[in-house]
Amino acid sequence: MKFLKEFKEFAVKGNMMDMAIGIIIGASFNKVIDVLVKKVFMPPLSLMTDGLNFQNKRYILREAITNTAGEVTTQEVAIYYGELLEAFLDFLIVGLTVFIVVKAMNRLRTRSHDTKDKTVTTPKDIELLSKLSDLMEEQNELLKSNTETDSK
Repeated sequence: MKFLKEFKEFAVKGNMMDMAIGIIIGASFNKVIDVLVKKVFMPPLSLMTDGLNFQNKRYILREAITNTAGEVTTQEVAIYYGELLEAFLDFLIVGLTVFIVVKAMNRLRTRSHDTKDKTVTTPKDIELLSKLSDLMEEQNELLKSNTETDSK
């Protein structure tokens, strides 16, 4: 019973929902990247390499063995380095895209946390912290001036 209660608390938390949304978006993003690589980047690359299809490129370790009837008795053993190239290209595109998105988010966060920049509305918590910091500085100045006048 305690286990179910702990699981319920875990599943209902906001972090769990954020993670679920991230996984769903990530799966969709993976499909987009897959199509981008296979249908957008690979055809021109194949054209530049004189019609070379990277997906079928492989290094054969052992040829397939067929019997007299033409049936395959032993499967071919090969290293498909073309698929590795496509997977590497997928990885580079995903990495570059994530880098660009994170960089843009950091730029927006920096601008929104800048209290002096009036073109972007500063979030209320940052604005209040900034005002609190200013008030504390004023209070410290007043205390310093009072201590100096009391000591004279």
